[in-house]
Amino acid sequence: QVQLVESGGGSVQSGGSLRLSCAASIYTYSTYYMAWFRQAPGKEREGVAAIDTSGGTIYADSVKGRFTISRDNTKNTVYLQMNSLEPEDTALYYCAAGRVFSLRLGYYNNWGQGTQVTVSS
Repeated sequence: QVQLVESGGGSVQSGGSLRLSCAASIYTYSTYYMAWFRQAPGKEREGVAAIDTSGGTIYADSVKGRFTISRDNTKNTVYLQMNSLEPEDTALYYCAAGRVFSLRLGYYNNWGQGTQVTVSS
């Protein structure tokens, strides 16, 4: 059974930074692709960043150059460093684990409960 627990969300002003963490209870964690998604009120859930088993990464255009995804396979944890935050980044951020390296929602079937990020102007 896969369990994902996010932490690190909060409220910051525009231009600020936050670091999200996702602790995974997965026996074979290092073999999973990991990703971060977000969902703003009234909008669809969208892929933000993903990392493959070797550390390769992909990002949504809206966060390139501002967000960095990383993983520590010794701690079964994936991180999302978010810099230069903007009000448009306000959303509930979800961690996900899957078997395909993608930012497409349908490829992930293991989800955390989410952590709220609020950016004020």
